[in-house]
Amino acid sequence: MTKKEENGTTKTLYDTLTEAKQTNDQIEKMISKIEDPELVGWIKEIHETVSKIISTIEKKPEKYKATNNFFSYYLPVTMQILNRYDEIENQSLTSEESKKFMESTKNMVGKINEAFKKQLSNLYQSDMIDTDAEMKVFESMLKADGYHQDDDFNLP
Repeated sequence: MTKKEENGTTKTLYDTLTEAKQTNDQIEKMISKIEDPELVGWIKEIHETVSKIISTIEKKPEKYKATNNFFSYYLPVTMQILNRYDEIENQSLTSEESKKFMESTKNMVGKINEAFKKQLSNLYQSDMIDTDAEMKVFESMLKADGYHQDDDFNLP
C-alpha cells in the first residue's frame, strides 16, 4: 500500500508507520523534559493515543486513508510544537511574550490531545455502528426464537 508522493518519492504504509513510531518515541521522551504537570499529563495521553492509532492501522490497514492528515501533518507538527515549548521553557524566559507563548502552546497541546482522541474514536466509529446493528439483530432473533424476554433481565 502506498501513500501520496512527497518530494518525488512514494512512501509505503510501513514507512509511514515507522516514522510515526519514531515521532511517538520522541513525544514520550518529552514527558521527562517538560516541567508543567498539566502539560506532562496531556503529553502522556497524546503518546498513549498515538500508540493506539498506530496499532489500529497496523491491524486494519484499510483504515489508513482516514488517518492520512494525522500521520503526514498533525503528528510531525505536534512534535515541533513540543520541541519549541521545551526550548523556551529551558531558557527560563520571563518576558510577557514568552509567558504568552508558553500559555498558548499549553492550550494548543490540550486541543491536540482532544483531537487525537477524536481521531482514534473516528477509526472505530463504523465498527461500533456495525456491532450495534448486529446486537440489535441478534436480540431480535433471541426474542423471535423464544430465548429472550424483556423481563428475564429484570431481577428483583
